[in-house]
Amino acid sequence: MRTRAKLLRAMLALLEREPFEAITVRALAAEAGVGYATFFRHYPDKEALLDDLAADEIAGLLGAAMPLFSAENTGRACVALFEFVSRRRALWRALLTGGAAPRLREQFVGQARALAADFGAPATGDSPIDLRVTFATSATIEIIGWWLRQPEPLPIETIAGSLDRLVITPTVAER
Repeated sequence: MRTRAKLLRAMLALLEREPFEAITVRALAAEAGVGYATFFRHYPDKEALLDDLAADEIAGLLGAAMPLFSAENTGRACVALFEFVSRRRALWRALLTGGAAPRLREQFVGQARALAADFGAPATGDSPIDLRVTFATSATIEIIGWWLRQPEPLPIETIAGSLDRLVITPTVAER
């Protein structure tokens, strides 16, 4: 297995057991089964490794949900988004509710903006597309984080419906 993949898996495993702030480069190297110096050949610090991990996770999440978005059926995309998060619940809880959350938010908003540009989202409406994407993405992250912190989370269909009604439908209707 390649070193980068080992380090990513090590970060995933450690995030599921402890907060990001408590994870050290030594612990990452040990978990990955690589030397301490080897870590630094791939990443300058643990934050860069987290950024790499977050970028992969967000790309997977957006890849699962974005193709389903249409003005006629935003609900399907919301369900797909929560199903994706649910399959990796411990990881997303660690990413969104711990010290890694601000970095994840930046990554998420950046990738969502790029996707909106790629999809050719129209610039019509009273609000600029960049503002709508930033708002919808930020609100989505907050709703996912809230859902993950619940001792007994709402069913996927229920929380997806809330996201759709509160954030997605009004944002899409702005077009």
